[in-house]
Amino acid sequence: MRHLLITVDVEDWFQVENFRDCIPFSSWPSCQMRVEQNTHVLLDLFDSAAEKSGQPNAPRTSRDCAGPSNSRGLHATFFVLGWIARRLPSLVREIQSRGHEVASHGENHFLHYDCSGEKLKEDLSDSKKLLEDIIGCEVHGYRAPSFSIDYDALKLIKDCGYHYDSSFNSFGGNARYGKMDLSGRERVGIAYKLADAFYELPISNIPVGRQSLPVGGGGYFRVIPAPLMRWCIRRILENERAYLFYIHPWEIDLGQPRVQGCSRLSRYRHYANLHKTLPKLSGLIDTFRDCCFNSCRQYLESLSAG
Repeated sequence: MRHLLITVDVEDWFQVENFRDCIPFSSWPSCQMRVEQNTHVLLDLFDSAAEKSGQPNAPRTSRDCAGPSNSRGLHATFFVLGWIARRLPSLVREIQSRGHEVASHGENHFLHYDCSGEKLKEDLSDSKKLLEDIIGCEVHGYRAPSFSIDYDALKLIKDCGYHYDSSFNSFGGNARYGKMDLSGRERVGIAYKLADAFYELPISNIPVGRQSLPVGGGGYFRVIPAPLMRWCIRRILENERAYLFYIHPWEIDLGQPRVQGCSRLSRYRHYANLHKTLPKLSGLIDTFRDCCFNSCRQYLESLSAG
């Protein structure tokens, strides 16, 4: 069985790192929140895809957080920012009730490099407890803002009670991404076992020499032509039997405000091809409908069961 893991970083348009210099954290409460409506569009797309496959997601309660590993349908993982969860707890519960995994994206989208060890530990613990209080069960996964991960942060993530991290992006063209060498680590599927019952689930890219072609999602998904994306995903699935994809709710939002005062590159990264994202995502799901669309937690459980 081939696995396609869809992950969603639940943050709003004004919280992205590209706009940090012109939209400071202190101004967030005054910004127009659009994440709820955009997340519902993604949830509806996933429901529609599951129903079209003849295997709709079963509704879940707080006592059934991830569902059995072999359950069919379309189950994604939503890495929810704590700042969002505090204001929209009903959205977090809706994600879970629609059959998906709720995981943590931290509290306030601060890069790990900008946090002291104690501040990061507090961020990790608080965001986990917040989400668990909302959904009524354990949160297993974490993703660092802007993939700003390193080994020191991974140790804190494990110490705070998470069972997996999904923050490593091997693409070297973005200075914010963490730099780690996982080549000597035990591999299980596409996951790396870093400690007893603790795993790293990296973003899926294609190695090209010593570099990587970034085909795991986000802005790269929006600008890479669909035929090339499909070819890359097929290659990854043939070699790895699993592909991990990420997207943000704001990437499907054509009506979001246009930010002024930031660099041309930042604007391009954020706004390029927003109109193509939703149809491309729908096409991706349809093209690879023979895959098993499991959450990150379900995928790791399937590896253990195998």
